[in-house]
Amino acid sequence: MIAKTKIFLDMIKFEHTVFALPFAYVGALLAGLIQVNSLPTITQTIWITLAMIGARTAAMALNRLIDKTIDLKNPRTSMRALPAKLISHRTVILFIVGSLILLMFAAAQLHPLCLMLSPVALFFLITYSYTKRFTWLCHYYLGITIALAPLGGWIALSGAAPWQAYLLFGAVALWIAGFDIFYACQDADFDRKEGLFSIPSRFGIETSFWFARITHGVAFLCLLLLYFFSPLSWIYLIGLMISAVLLIYEHLIIKPNDLSKLNQAFFMMNGLLSVTVFVCTLLDVVILYEF
Repeated sequence: MIAKTKIFLDMIKFEHTVFALPFAYVGALLAGLIQVNSLPTITQTIWITLAMIGARTAAMALNRLIDKTIDLKNPRTSMRALPAKLISHRTVILFIVGSLILLMFAAAQLHPLCLMLSPVALFFLITYSYTKRFTWLCHYYLGITIALAPLGGWIALSGAAPWQAYLLFGAVALWIAGFDIFYACQDADFDRKEGLFSIPSRFGIETSFWFARITHGVAFLCLLLLYFFSPLSWIYLIGLMISAVLLIYEHLIIKPNDLSKLNQAFFMMNGLLSVTVFVCTLLDVVILYEF
């Protein structure tokens, strides 16, 4: 069982939870700052963490299960656990069921609205894997799905989502969509051959880079607007400036004719960005404001 768990965690890239989880914490922190005038408790933080782990694990496992046939045909993904038969369908389904139970149980420990809205999250978690079969907007659908994390963190603390929450939601959705466009560039030829939809397969890699640049630009604008329309101050702004540098660097090291540094940009830069925004938001809320 330990060996299967290790294979499963590698299959779903569990370490990539760092992309969305920090923004779930940011949502909870801003809800505390703007609405409830208190920091998230340790208990709330633990349940938010478990809910996000359950959601992300279920989503990635479902994606691997739904895309097994496609992954088998693609030379880049043919050695993933399911197409390579390193793990069985039954085992993956058991992990999915366990992850969904964890999500629902954790949501039930937070604000009642979290459990009431959990079917909405489940709908997006299940359906996003199918979108590349019929629309090149699949990158933005994925962004919306992952951006439910900060929205969920916000609602977990306050039971409501004011318009500022949707600035954070939009920022994360567009940030995710932008680097997913980059990531899809490496499969542009395969997707076109198989009749799959993506921005790179539909418009070409050169144009895809402009999609990613504009998408990331609007994502940064959403985060900047959040600074102007909330009590956040200079520490958060410093975090934004660092994030802007990371985004610019990401766009500089990846070129349409050279995707060799894609993994460095995708994993390291985006992981650093999410952690940076979280840490600076936390310091801003804790140091500059008293509850």
